[in-house]
Amino acid sequence: MISEAMLTATFSALADPTRREILTRLRHGERSVGELAEPLEMSWPAVTKHLKVLEAAGLLERRREGRKHVLRLNPVPMEQARQWMDFYREFREKDQDRLADHLEDESVELLNQWTSRRLSN
Repeated sequence: MISEAMLTATFSALADPTRREILTRLRHGERSVGELAEPLEMSWPAVTKHLKVLEAAGLLERRREGRKHVLRLNPVPMEQARQWMDFYREFREKDQDRLADHLEDESVELLNQWTSRRLSN
């Protein structure tokens, strides 16, 4: 099970559109820091800050090729977050099923009452 701190870090990292854009680019394979920074309209320190947040959340893995830093996506934290959400989705679906059953029972009861009144008049 994912720790509360890692879950918070994952959701915090994913909350920013720039970081999601970086992850989307990495979905297609490894990229250098320069390749990731190039299309972003922000300073190098700002890009570095976004990358550090993603690394702290465990969403990026970094390796060095000489002076070049190469990043790749690590999907494990997102998978753990999905599992956490799935756990709570089960509760929501059960609640929706119970509500549907209740409304169906109420509808049948109201229909029976209405029919009974119509027949007795």
